[in-house]
Amino acid sequence: MRRLEAELGVQLFERHPRGIDLTQAGELFLERARVAVSAADTALATGRDLDAGLVGSLTLGLAAEARWPLASELLLRFGRESAGIELTVVEAHGGALWRDLRAGRLDALVAPTGHGSADLRTLDLGGEDWVVLVGTGHSLAGIGSLDADALQDERIIVTGHRDAAVLDRAVSELLAELGVTAELVPGSYGPARHAAVARNEAIVVTTVPDAVPSGVIVRRLEPRRTLAFEMLWRNEVPSPALSELISLAAADLQRPSSSPVLSAAA
Repeated sequence: MRRLEAELGVQLFERHPRGIDLTQAGELFLERARVAVSAADTALATGRDLDAGLVGSLTLGLAAEARWPLASELLLRFGRESAGIELTVVEAHGGALWRDLRAGRLDALVAPTGHGSADLRTLDLGGEDWVVLVGTGHSLAGIGSLDADALQDERIIVTGHRDAAVLDRAVSELLAELGVTAELVPGSYGPARHAAVARNEAIVVTTVPDAVPSGVIVRRLEPRRTLAFEMLWRNEVPSPALSELISLAAADLQRPSSSPVLSAAA
């Protein structure tokens, strides 16, 4: 301690027969030393996190034309368990996100199955029930499931956008499989098509939205059919942060899930 005082050129302790006390200079030195030690500990922890890939950023694309039901839960868990990673979520048509992923502007993409390519790796996320969005004043409005035959000759909104061709094609294939002939009306997605449904101008065949818009009813389609989803990332060794996201997505598939909207409508 005397050597430290000599190096600093100040007296840090008052010495007396019963012990020592800090001088005013000693108290100030101790306060600043504690700050320095804390900063050093933080720097060491940050270094360990950087080495483990647990600090940084990750950008995830979510296809907006149809929802994977576990996306919200995945984002919540990732945020809690990987707090040092800044996660950015980009929502757009799946085709546009697919191009961004291949160009390196996204780290991963969640979309309906059909966006795969040789330079991408995929994780099968399972299927989500097809549902029908119907306006409260529409002739198909009601409680419970909706028989596919009721869709015959109905006006069904599809995106009509080249970047959402995967979903539009899936809707067409679903109707053909069910033996239903309907009028497919090109339109937008999200709030625009929900508004058209609420005005009873047409209906939408999709998966359950995150939030059911006002004036819209969700009815499960019978016989039950599902839309498959997948997570995609570039065909290269994923970063530790991306590996964590992929692992959490795979773990979510092992846990039972239920949709309160469908439970209420069933």
